[in-house]
Amino acid sequence: MNCFNQFKDRSKTRLQKSAPTLKCLSKFDVSESKRETSSCSATPPRRITEIYEEKAQNLRVFTFAELKQATNNFNRLLKIGEGGFGCVYKGTIKPPEGKAGEPMIVAIKKLSKDGCQLLTVVHKVIYRDFKSSNILLDGEFKAKLSDFGLAREGPTAGHTHVSTAVVGTYGYAAPDYIETGHLTSKSDVWSFGVVVYEMLTGRRSLERELPKPEQKLLEWVKQNPADSRRFGTIIDPRLENNYPLSAARKVAKLADSCLVRSGKDRPKMSKVVEALKDIIAEAAACVESPPVKYLEDVEDSPAPAEQMAASIKRRFAHLAKISENLDGVNTRRFMMMQRAKVT
Repeated sequence: MNCFNQFKDRSKTRLQKSAPTLKCLSKFDVSESKRETSSCSATPPRRITEIYEEKAQNLRVFTFAELKQATNNFNRLLKIGEGGFGCVYKGTIKPPEGKAGEPMIVAIKKLSKDGCQLLTVVHKVIYRDFKSSNILLDGEFKAKLSDFGLAREGPTAGHTHVSTAVVGTYGYAAPDYIETGHLTSKSDVWSFGVVVYEMLTGRRSLERELPKPEQKLLEWVKQNPADSRRFGTIIDPRLENNYPLSAARKVAKLADSCLVRSGKDRPKMSKVVEALKDIIAEAAACVESPPVKYLEDVEDSPAPAEQMAASIKRRFAHLAKISENLDGVNTRRFMMMQRAKVT
């Protein structure tokens, strides 16, 4: 799925419910954010526009007119999301002339009149703003990552991190990145841990309408850790207590390992993927049998056992796919648009 950037006014309406975007912290000035250290890359991380110059010769460039046609003039009925860099629309594009094939469904970010259009292939990329609202699901509940507007090239060989201005979304950014401006692949691992807990609990990372002790997701789940007797109370109530408790505990512990404060002590995403696959295999075996109630004093679930089992399988499979996609960001090619004039 290809995403196209819109650089629009940064002001946000009060109606938006998404978590606030982090701004550069006051203690990081321009010179400090670009400061070189012995452990970081010798040169500042290249921007997407720079990498495009050397990588984009074999990629298709779309004109604004083509995108306008693909989305039926950016029809509101085709709008599927909105983020800090613009609105995302569902669109259909035709294959290049002379090539057979079905039209491709893509996600298109509406361009402002003076917006930048980029199209590039990126390697060793750190996503930098991984969150649940950037995960798209297709008709078969397959997860796709979107919105690479904040992605940056990772550190070069022999270096542990790149120094950069602190950006992202409050509630998802790793604390070590916020405090130092040092960006590593482990920064994304922290964000993934947050998303895992969102899926387990059915809550967002920050919900201000809840009682104060429950507003911040990570602080709330710490009150009922995976090994505690009341761990089941944090699980999404929509599962109606029909889930393999042992698998849920293991997923929570895996999330905890992603949320270690020191980045160097977090696992690699490849290891997280392997661990999730093992947990999912165990969970799949459990849901084949009749569901079991794990909490006391809970009324019988009105949902059919088959429907609940399918829901559990889908949730775990979705989680595994997300982790694979995030791990693949370090090597996957992704598409954005080349600067063009709008006529």
